[in-house]
Amino acid sequence: MKIYNTMTRKKEDFVPIDENEIRMYVCGPTVYNYIHIGNARPAVVFDTLRRYFEYKGKKVKYIQNFTDVDDKIINKSREEGVSAKEISERYIGEYFKDADSLNLERATVHPKVTENIDEIIRFVKVLVEKGYAYESEGDVYYSTRKFKGYGKLSGQNIEELEAGARVSIGEVKRDPLDFALWKAQKAPDEPAWDSPWGPGRPGWHIECSAMSNKYLGETIDIHAGGQDLAFPHHENEIAQSEAYTGKTFANYWMHNAYITIDNEKMSKSKGNFFTVRDILKEYTGEEIRFFLLSGHYRSPINFSRDLMIQSRSSLARMHHAEENLKHLKQHGLDGGMTEQELSNWEKMTSFRSRFDDAMEDDLNTADAISVVFELIREINTAVRDGASREFAGKCLGLLEELTGVLGILGDSSKADDDIPEEITALVQERQEARKAKNFARADEIRDILREKGLAVEDTPQGPKIVRL
Repeated sequence: MKIYNTMTRKKEDFVPIDENEIRMYVCGPTVYNYIHIGNARPAVVFDTLRRYFEYKGKKVKYIQNFTDVDDKIINKSREEGVSAKEISERYIGEYFKDADSLNLERATVHPKVTENIDEIIRFVKVLVEKGYAYESEGDVYYSTRKFKGYGKLSGQNIEELEAGARVSIGEVKRDPLDFALWKAQKAPDEPAWDSPWGPGRPGWHIECSAMSNKYLGETIDIHAGGQDLAFPHHENEIAQSEAYTGKTFANYWMHNAYITIDNEKMSKSKGNFFTVRDILKEYTGEEIRFFLLSGHYRSPINFSRDLMIQSRSSLARMHHAEENLKHLKQHGLDGGMTEQELSNWEKMTSFRSRFDDAMEDDLNTADAISVVFELIREINTAVRDGASREFAGKCLGLLEELTGVLGILGDSSKADDDIPEEITALVQERQEARKAKNFARADEIRDILREKGLAVEDTPQGPKIVRL
């Protein structure tokens, strides 16, 4: 597989440190609100990369953190008059609801900052002892100029950075370029932990270095996230981690490009800021996921109603092909495949290698989706006049195999396997009530389901149960 490495600015052959296990770290959200569509892109993209590795028989140790102590969380807690922990736990729960809608697999570990304070303090102590960090009035800062490779990921040099450097109110740095590893407690209501420098909490950047080191080791295969994290967050992670270990932090760096909204940068001030929860009111999680994979991850992608409608239409074509094959698998002709079907099946299997070629070329999901649609056209032609059950079953298996790597179609139905029979019965009753024009009962059932954290989406293939 070839991966575009942000560090070297070129595609490289991906060679894992350990053939038996790929180690990936993907930066997660700061949990003070619902995630927005920009947060969703790296979550979906790198979930798909993980799925592809697993599809190819690799074991993946996938770490995605939660930043659960931060100025934004503290400010939100003050606004609502509740603890910072209550805010962070609430929005971690909301994140998982959105993640399930987008059919994201759970990370191997979802570490939280507040559960790794001891590791972070030990990490900072070593940086101080090595002369890469210093204490100043209870804060601890990293001496950026001490790390000779600073700027190598983002391609920036110290002179350029120095021109734009600023010291924020309350910071007592030796150099404007230095950044906080540990922040002294400034107010009694701020979350704080005892440390060698007094009560305080971690700075933002140190958490990922400490948790990556704890869960994945000193050098990892892939570190990934949005383009906006390359500087300063990932640059600072490199400085911290490589000063701490004396080794390369990550062998491959992957960054997805930005999302624009109707060709404009997303901004609350412009009124074009959309959370995933907002979008889920109008579109399914599967449609959002398809949209996010329909362009190459390193290319900017424009979110618009027109493109979402196109995604819905494209998915409907996929679902139609899937449902047709399911019907033929059950009601098709008895007996084995015909000579023509054997010949057709031989052609069908070539789509697997073409799909792999697209995915192996720096995770080109756009081309992979095109391959799936070509496969569907071939299948539709082959089964136009009917098919044997065996042939339909093989075609269905291949279709769901490839789309499962993308996290759509057959794969996305797995989340509904544990729906209790009583819920299924309610959904059936709702369908019958709607047919009988008993809309009062249908609405009543909808409210019952909502109280249980469920909703029903009416799709061309029938009702679909989704978790809120």
